Amino acid sequence: MSDIMIKNTPYDSLILSISEYLYSKGFLETNIEEYLKDIPKKWEKFSDVLILPNSSFRNIRWNNYKEDLWKIIAEVLLINRIGIMGEINGEKRESSVELVLGNDDWVIRKENGIKYGYRFTKCMFSSGNINERRRMGEVGKDGEIVIDLYAGIGYYSIPMLVFSKIKHIHSCEWNPESVRALNINLDANDVKERCTIHFGDNKITTNNLKGIADRVILGLLPSANDGYISALNVLKENGFLHIHGIAPSKGYGQWINETIKELLEIRPKSKIFEVNRTKIKSYAPHWDHIVLDIKVE
Repeated sequence: MSDIMIKNTPYDSLILSISEYLYSKGFLETNIEEYLKDIPKKWEKFSDVLILPNSSFRNIRWNNYKEDLWKIIAEVLLINRIGIMGEINGEKRESSVELVLGNDDWVIRKENGIKYGYRFTKCMFSSGNINERRRMGEVGKDGEIVIDLYAGIGYYSIPMLVFSKIKHIHSCEWNPESVRALNINLDANDVKERCTIHFGDNKITTNNLKGIADRVILGLLPSANDGYISALNVLKENGFLHIHGIAPSKGYGQWINETIKELLEIRPKSKIFEVNRTKIKSYAPHWDHIVLDIKVE
């Protein structure tokens, strides 16, 4: 008979350790099985941080055991800090991660040679957007002026600055925690001299940037259409838009046509057409996060 060793997955290890803990507390096997149903099978882990899904351990039956529970999870998964994901709230796209283990919520993530620092309880970071962040470092052309209407902590602004020879980028953001992180990240990646941060509502902060941009990034979900007027106002007569949105997985055509129609209503004398579409990731069942590259001329 083969002596092949079957290695436990992290989930298996959590099940085992939490089962042993509950058994030590006098739980019957049937009760333990009910508790184990609350253990998530997926989570996000980076640096020494674990982010659990929103539904994790919300049942009141865990209330008397959470302090021990967090320590068990930290020991099994080799992390020091645990957060539970909430919803992305409000127009300022503020994260609502609840820190349940640890005191400090500042983290630095390294990706494609770039350092992104941020407070993970206050700012969001989608690991699924990694390829688009890399792509934005490739599309910028020498000497271009770029405007990032929803810059966040520098998700797309910084790759453009690091990996392309654009002349300057104007990064617009109105979440103060994101602006703080953006300032730090520009310094950390040695690109601050080629970026101007515009703090506040981009409908207002872009008023003095009319007609200067060769390309505009609209990286807001689920829809960036609130920024179409500002984007076309700051764009030169000829330029590019990179528009993020949510489209049905079965076909993007209708969403793309509607997007172009909205843009033409704002700038009816221009030619506006698709040059590229990129699927970023699955956003929800039957819906995809895509980026539409638009040429305006």
